[in-house]
Amino acid sequence: MLPSAATYYFPWEIESAALPEGLSVRTFGRLTSYKQDISRATLTTQHASKEHNVVINTLLVEPFRAIIGAHYVVLGETESADAVNMVVRARVLNCVDGVNIPLLMRAINEQRRFFKERESHQNDAVHPAT
Repeated sequence: MLPSAATYYFPWEIESAALPEGLSVRTFGRLTSYKQDISRATLTTQHASKEHNVVINTLLVEPFRAIIGAHYVVLGETESADAVNMVVRARVLNCVDGVNIPLLMRAINEQRRFFKERESHQNDAVHPAT
């Protein structure tokens, strides 16, 4: 069975939100560390003058050519590292160095608005006003 479609989450949402384990997510960030011996990488993003880190389990995508400082997009599932921290088990980890991050963030917000509006219209069709 295929996993569910992944939703984009900003790194600060993954870092701070209590996401359920096994949730399919997409996120992005600059690769700041990679430890091949323990299959762990860290993606970092700056937002609102704060640095946000997402830990990535790279076991399923190894070997890959890690370029420290390059931007990556990851697709994977959430898993709990401990009671507080969330890890993303990567199924896909692509280097997208040179991507316009503000434009990517704007596209993610636009996609969210579209899905929210579509869901609202579908609910209106199912439950018409009397």
